Amino acid sequence: MTHDTHVTNATPEQVHAWLRNGEILLVDVREANEYAFERIHGALLFPLSTFDASALPTEGRKLVLQCGSGKRSLMAAHKLQAAGHVHLTHLAGGLQAWKAAGLPVIRIDPQTGRVVDDGRR
Repeated sequence: MTHDTHVTNATPEQVHAWLRNGEILLVDVREANEYAFERIHGALLFPLSTFDASALPTEGRKLVLQCGSGKRSLMAAHKLQAAGHVHLTHLAGGLQAWKAAGLPVIRIDPQTGRVVDDGRR
């Protein structure tokens, strides 16, 4: 049985709008230390190194995968497709593109060690 291997690229602005409207489940496939240092508000951590497609909550909202640059989220999408999931979307350019678009992140300030939430003003 073959599956469509197409993965839809979403822009940071699209993903941000979907998140605000509660339309998607954003899954961050980076490692825990990366997620702890900097992440998109509302993203669920699901590291690629321990990725289990069957453990993802796929009911209800559309799934959007995200990583640092877009490479690992594509790898995770292919793992999901191998498990029978279709119509997958990922954040093209990952967290780098998200920040380049000026969208908010939660991060650790390296100077103070404090959590900074750019989305909560």
